[in-house]
Amino acid sequence: MNKSLKSSTSFSLASKVKDYFQLIKFTLSFTVVFSCVICYLLAPNIVDFDLKMIVLLFVAGMLVTGSANAINQASEKDTDALMKRTGKRPVANGRMSQREAYTFALIAGIVGVFLMYQYFNTASALLSAFSLFLYSYIYTPLKKVSSVSVLVGAFPGAIPCLIGWVAATNAFSPFAIVEGTSISNAAGWALFGIQFLWQFPHFWAIAWVAHNDYDRAGFKLLPGGNEPTRSTALQAIAYAVMMVPLGLLPFYFGITGTVSMWIVIAANVFIVAQCVRLYIDMDVKAARRVMFSSYIYLPVVFLALLADKIPVSG
Repeated sequence: MNKSLKSSTSFSLASKVKDYFQLIKFTLSFTVVFSCVICYLLAPNIVDFDLKMIVLLFVAGMLVTGSANAINQASEKDTDALMKRTGKRPVANGRMSQREAYTFALIAGIVGVFLMYQYFNTASALLSAFSLFLYSYIYTPLKKVSSVSVLVGAFPGAIPCLIGWVAATNAFSPFAIVEGTSISNAAGWALFGIQFLWQFPHFWAIAWVAHNDYDRAGFKLLPGGNEPTRSTALQAIAYAVMMVPLGLLPFYFGITGTVSMWIVIAANVFIVAQCVRLYIDMDVKAARRVMFSSYIYLPVVFLALLADKIPVSG
């Protein structure tokens, strides 16, 4: 009897943990926080690998991002239930109440922002709070109104890069010089810009593949209307092309070297080629190629930049 009870308790606990992993969209959150941590480490005044600070930044980032995703799922309970790709999420499926999701989001958001304030600086905490608000209360409801929501959502999607940089430098203005160095703070904004532009071909590829689901739920995410069009593919190409010169800026500002510059150029050209192929083929298979290429892009680019970071100069 005791063994049966323990087994049942263990199963319930494992199920609850799995539900919370789904609630915070762990893989997505991890990707976002990965960018934040890498941009923190790319700051020229970070010269030592301080594991404690990296863990604190990672935990704070996961809490803030998880909070935003929890609010997103709680507020989209009914629409998530209509879509195959989201119907098994804990709130949509009824395994978790909206109140529980909102309670978790409130606690996680407050703790995450507090950690940023306590261990880093006020500017990074305010950016974290702003990103959480923008994603949860502007982008999320706007998805049912207009495809401009993708533009709005690209800001909280890229702000983590800036949060990481500001957490390290305590400098927000792009016109400032990072204290103790000769590096322009605009370098941090360049990292923000790379992730900002990346989101358009990435997200439109996802929306292309899942447009039937999105249409069923009433989401308006494709620029050409509810159906994938050549206009969608053309705009994906346009944003991908803009990524090419922007990818040169980390080298231009002197935070990374020539090796990573060529890797970033190659990665950007590869994304452009996949978007062009989507324009030519106009099918789900080509959209999936863009989608999976974009998944690989961020770790390749940011790890290359970090590996090729130039030592601080005064």
